[in-house]
Amino acid sequence: MVSPRSGLCPPGWVGLLTLGGAVLATAPDARRAELLRTVLHSCPEAARDTARLRAALPVGRILGPAALAYLAPDAFTPPPSTPEGVRQLPPDHPALSELTARVTAEERDEADLGDITSPAFAVLRGERVLAACGYRTWPYGTAQFSVLTAPGARGRGLARTAAAAAAAHALAAGLLPQWRARVPASRRVAARLGFRELGTQLSVEVR
Repeated sequence: MVSPRSGLCPPGWVGLLTLGGAVLATAPDARRAELLRTVLHSCPEAARDTARLRAALPVGRILGPAALAYLAPDAFTPPPSTPEGVRQLPPDHPALSELTARVTAEERDEADLGDITSPAFAVLRGERVLAACGYRTWPYGTAQFSVLTAPGARGRGLARTAAAAAAAHALAAGLLPQWRARVPASRRVAARLGFRELGTQLSVEVR
């Protein structure tokens, strides 16, 4: 599929999403779409195998593969209440920018908190955000989650607390929560909330 503004990958990149045995591929233009179509027709496994992609295509940078997990309403397992409450903040709140400034560039890119369209559900100490989660609405009623915890506040279950509030909000809106993660700790948070891993996502810079 030619989609220059695909939400599956950075602008100008190729996006590959696998769910079960199905593959959804997007490319920024017809030339790269045809290259991708040829490779996937001859080797469908390349949709999740970076080595095969590099062997078959003129590839630059690669992001992923990341696990994709989804949350059914009857599987949602919120944590017990915690002393830290959750507040809703607008997605452009300065405290969220301050949170992202305290992490590495890699962590910032992994969380992608700056692209959420929902409110941010934040655990705060005073006016400082310790953890936050929100989501971006994707096509077909999907809510793509973004979650980030401050370096000094990790290991305390705060990401789970914030993400549970975001999940409740998305489910109440009739959306399907989707959790994309490469980091094992993030995948564990999703699993504890009831998310089930069903696929992978890969973003590729094809020259």
